[in-house]
Amino acid sequence: MKFEHLLSLVNGFGRFQMMIIIISFIGRFTLPCHFLLNNFIAAVPSHHCDLSALDDGSVFGNLTQEQRLTVSVPVQEDGTPSSCKMFPEPQFHLLSNSNNSDLATVPCQNGWAYDNSTFKSTLATEWDLVCDQKGQNKATTTIFFIGVMFGAMTFRSLSDSAFSTSFIMFAVLRFFTGFGITGIVIVSSVLSVEWVDIEHRKLVGVIDSLSWTFGYCMIPAIAYCVTDWRQLTIAVTSPLALAILIWRWIPESARWLIANGKFEKAYFYLQQCAQMNQKEEFGSKITPETLSSIIVTERKDRTHSYLDLVRTPKMRRLALLTGIVWYGVASTFYGISFNITGFGLNIYLTQFVYGAIELPAKLSAYYLLDKVGRRNTEVGSLLGAGVCLAINIFIPRDMSVLRTVVAVLGKGCSATSFTTVVLYSSELFPTVVRQNGMGYNSSMGRLGVSLAPLILLLDEVWRDLPQVILCSIALLASLVARMLPETRDRCLPETIQDVEDGQTGKSLAGSQVLEMTDIPLKSKDNVEVENGY
Repeated sequence: MKFEHLLSLVNGFGRFQMMIIIISFIGRFTLPCHFLLNNFIAAVPSHHCDLSALDDGSVFGNLTQEQRLTVSVPVQEDGTPSSCKMFPEPQFHLLSNSNNSDLATVPCQNGWAYDNSTFKSTLATEWDLVCDQKGQNKATTTIFFIGVMFGAMTFRSLSDSAFSTSFIMFAVLRFFTGFGITGIVIVSSVLSVEWVDIEHRKLVGVIDSLSWTFGYCMIPAIAYCVTDWRQLTIAVTSPLALAILIWRWIPESARWLIANGKFEKAYFYLQQCAQMNQKEEFGSKITPETLSSIIVTERKDRTHSYLDLVRTPKMRRLALLTGIVWYGVASTFYGISFNITGFGLNIYLTQFVYGAIELPAKLSAYYLLDKVGRRNTEVGSLLGAGVCLAINIFIPRDMSVLRTVVAVLGKGCSATSFTTVVLYSSELFPTVVRQNGMGYNSSMGRLGVSLAPLILLLDEVWRDLPQVILCSIALLASLVARMLPETRDRCLPETIQDVEDGQTGKSLAGSQVLEMTDIPLKSKDNVEVENGY
């Protein structure tokens, strides 16, 4: 007998499962606020060299601000003042002759003056992370996601970065912020899948993903109201206090406890589930001793580690393929998400539209996951994202509306791929190493996210190079996803041996839930053991 059969006794989708979903939702909706926070706290407003030192010396006389810029700062090709260069001396003749192409320039000598109409303060304006230092500004996103990559379930230092007094201090604390919130993603995703029956697994996966969409749409609204980067950091962190308080009610995975021989503890949570779901008859049919007999083929008397992901041939293949897909999905999703200033539109509106498109994208995922399967949905959505990225390479820059529409469509495809890969990969790994597998996949995804901001910096080498790289990554990931097995309507594998034996693929329809009245579960000596799926 498999765990799915036990779920049929306690109700695989009742109040107990709804409690897990709601608690996970509260914690998870804050994640995009942190993951996308750098789009706002590290935003670079319009700026030019600070001319106040020259003004103090009465060099400009009665010149207007526009005239001061004309004689002091060269004009770029688009007609705007240069952000990083100035003339060594005021060029007053430019007031009558606008040709400044042959004049010598120097880097800004006295800092920068920033346009504060959109942001009161950002990392860039506080520590002058522009021009030659703009790489450090982008690096804050990479540092945060490196922290996420190595993170575990800890919540300390989540808001300390708001009180940083230097860039180095901020970068270090952002690393630990990322480190601290990783557990929310891994634990909530795994528990949501493991506590529900096969029929509702897809629904729970999509609901879990919609919590992200909610947070995605919230961050631009919060950032619009809070324009100081320190206050914004505190604002998006505060809801985690509630998540910490209610996280104590999240149950452990009974499936994992059984697979690891912890039957008494598993029985406690199964009873708790049965009581909440009003299935009181569970206690009269199942005992802790019964569990040890029923799941005898699933029990291993050792602790599993990340090494188990690569000890056997099919597990190695599974880890390699899912790791590549996660890297591709994350790189594509965040490569698009971080590029919110490249279309000439309002930064808040662009971010909101990027979030809003996820709702229809995830509803389409809900439909497609059953109609065409997990694998085809993953392959198709990655392919769609890659095609949209490729199309935008050939659309002229001055057609900002069309470019935005195509980018939003690409964002929708990437959101579908992310929704699918979380559910898909959790169904591929066996119970005994599912959290290890999801942790590994999450790390591969965060590696992709960490490199995405650095890929966007390559636009200085060639304007369209970031788009070409992201497009190539998406297309490669779609090809790799095609090599994974389908999991639609399949029982979750329990042990590594199940994966090696190819038992990941047997449908529940081929192993129907046994009528409990036909099995004398109370009698330990008469328990039937069902092998396979």
